[in-house]
Parts: sequence; C-alpha cells; structure tokens
Amino acid sequence: MEIKDFVDEVIACKNKTITDEVFLLIQNNRNFMQKYLALVEEKGLGVVNRHIGQAVWRKYNLTPDSGSINKEPQSTLISSYQEFE
Repeated sequence: MEIKDFVDEVIACKNKTITDEVFLLIQNNRNFMQKYLALVEEKGLGVVNRHIGQAVWRKYNLTPDSGSINKEPQSTLISSYQEFE
C-alpha cells in the first residue's frame, strides 16, 4: 500500500462524519451551545443547522457523496447529515 492511498482512505473516512463532528463540538462545548441555542431561537432550527452544514461543505471544499444521508448521527442537535467523499 502506498502512503498516499492510506492517507486518502483515512481522510475519506473523516469526511463521512465531519458534519456530525462539528455538531458534537457545539453540543459538548458550553459556550458554543449557548450561542447555538440563541441563534436557533432567533433564526430557527432549520436555518441554523442548514447554514452550519453548508459552511462545513464550503470550508473544507467537500463533494457531497450523492444520495448518502446518514440518519443516525451521534449529535442530538441533528436528525441526519450529508456524508461527503
């Protein structure tokens, strides 16, 4: 196995769960959670979560894995999330 192949495999695995991990970070950080809840109250849950998901996609220049929606996130802040290649 080549090093590049190994690294690509590891990164692809990480990309599959990155959105869930961002929401877990928010959920497990008191300061982030307070800010998140204030935004949800002001803007609405769907708007805030959609914006966060899109920001992750843009920030890391990820490509949506067509049709791959994970409906079993670890974070309780979301009910599903898009997996990326």
